[in-house]
Amino acid sequence: MKNRLTILLATIALSIVAFAQTPFERAGAVYNAQRYADAVALYDSIEVAQGVSPELYYNRGNAYYKMGKYAHAILNYERALLLAPGNPDIKYNLELANTRIADKIEVTGTFFINVWAEQVRDWFNSNTWATIAVVAFLLFIIGLVVYIFTDAMHMRIKKIGFFFALPMLIISAVALSSAIAQNNRCNAHNEAIVFAPEVAVKSSPADSGTELFILHEGTKVTLREQVGEWVEVTISDGNRGWLPIKTIEVI
Repeated sequence: MKNRLTILLATIALSIVAFAQTPFERAGAVYNAQRYADAVALYDSIEVAQGVSPELYYNRGNAYYKMGKYAHAILNYERALLLAPGNPDIKYNLELANTRIADKIEVTGTFFINVWAEQVRDWFNSNTWATIAVVAFLLFIIGLVVYIFTDAMHMRIKKIGFFFALPMLIISAVALSSAIAQNNRCNAHNEAIVFAPEVAVKSSPADSGTELFILHEGTKVTLREQVGEWVEVTISDGNRGWLPIKTIEVI
């Protein structure tokens, strides 16, 4: 009787602890128990109930990675990066997942200014950049007011106002352009992951088109033009062709 009471109390205690956990904590506990498919199912239910977040995509990507479903993992890591572009953990896991796929495509040379601009853009998400732009512009106004309304007798303060306002204006402009670029990138939905184990890229949007090259599951492509059930794509080495739209999943 005593043993039964102990088991009952332990069961009740565990139930209370499980009930007290947040959905993310329950999913994390399931993940730590190496029940990865159950963790994915829990993260799916969290998405339905609470919407998406970088944490959701990142954790679900980790579960898929542990299951060996690397295309699903890459898709989730890419979506997480759209919402949290500066997160080093997401970037690292994405790079790790990309080592597991068949296609190792060389990236074509990009003008260094474009590379630098993209690196700056990806420091923060669009909301953070917008906040920086507003704050910097307000500080620019303050510096400008100091410069304009300080008389010539206080030339040092006047110079401080000018040399404070100028960089604030530059920071505000950079932040605003980065916010716009980041927002456009998030809303473009012009990138996708190949989900077919193997798919032939055609020269035209038809099965009769010439086969140009083969792509495998997990490869990232840039979307260009859609014709019926076909979409023209470009890969990172600059090659392009047509794929059946059913073989990809948009990021």
